[in-house]
Amino acid sequence: MCGRFVQATPAEVIAEVFGLDEVPALSPRFNLAPTQEAGVIRVESGQRRLVWLRWGLIPSWARKAQIGQRLINARAETLAEKPAFRQALSFRRCLVPATGFYEWKQEGRVKVPFFFQLRRGGPMAFAGLWERWEPPQAPAVESFTIITTAANAFVGSFHQRMPAILPEEAWERWLDPTNRNGSTVLPLLRPAPDDWLEAVPVSRKVNNPTYDAPDCLAPVGAVRSG
Repeated sequence: MCGRFVQATPAEVIAEVFGLDEVPALSPRFNLAPTQEAGVIRVESGQRRLVWLRWGLIPSWARKAQIGQRLINARAETLAEKPAFRQALSFRRCLVPATGFYEWKQEGRVKVPFFFQLRRGGPMAFAGLWERWEPPQAPAVESFTIITTAANAFVGSFHQRMPAILPEEAWERWLDPTNRNGSTVLPLLRPAPDDWLEAVPVSRKVNNPTYDAPDCLAPVGAVRSG
């Protein structure tokens, strides 16, 4: 599962790393939570663009927006089977740039939050899907979900699932709008190598989904590596 993540990489770095034509207006977010808006990269008119979408996918056929609260993640293993994700897998794939993500581990009597980031530094790219929902007599809502895989050996000591982190060489294939056969990109959705990530125990302030400040990332212990 991925229930909280960070988008605090400078906008100029995001534009360079992800090949955007324009530097996006991207304010740092240190504790992104479901139903909030986040920056998502998709292809529009042949160009990669960062757009703001609501976290928690609302299928086009949904009756109420509340369904999105249950669809913040999509399991890679069942994407092609689930009605909520089948069409998006073929037609509406996106990247979710992230500085890192949070996961919690029971240690003694408390659950300690950990921040996972790339050991080499820089932003990572989660595989995502997006949808457009048009409720009657109300503005359209665009939303997204983060795809998850089984955890690798390192993350597995914290949680059984992890975001599907795509390597840079897979981004173009994942985003390619001319490829409308979702089954051909499913092999890209696999656990990241064990040595990609490191985990830092951080402030319990991150437990509050309404708290969003740099000290969410304040280390409270030693770094753990895969």
